[in-house]
Amino acid sequence: MSSSIADKLFHRFGETAVAVTKERPQVDPAMVQDIFDEAATMLHNGLALDHLDDHDADIVISELCVALAEADVTTALLTRFYAATDKPEGVHDPTGVALAYENVLRILQL
Repeated sequence: MSSSIADKLFHRFGETAVAVTKERPQVDPAMVQDIFDEAATMLHNGLALDHLDDHDADIVISELCVALAEADVTTALLTRFYAATDKPEGVHDPTGVALAYENVLRILQL
């Protein structure tokens, strides 16, 4: 994974952790931050987004931030995987985007 994609992944996941704690004040902020940090580390180490160009990686990272904050993460990620297999407009490599979601599901064991 290029350093710019990795930087975006960690930065955006950090921002998402902060947003989740603001939306759900009953959760422990340190725990939420740890969860998102661990997820970003696992995805980085697992090379989940390594094959994507910067444009597609930005899209996937944005979608991951939304999906990982949902109540049913597995369904949210599967929905995005199936949408990517339908050849969406706006991405350079729909097959690569679908593969990224498949990698995420495998790496996070969802």
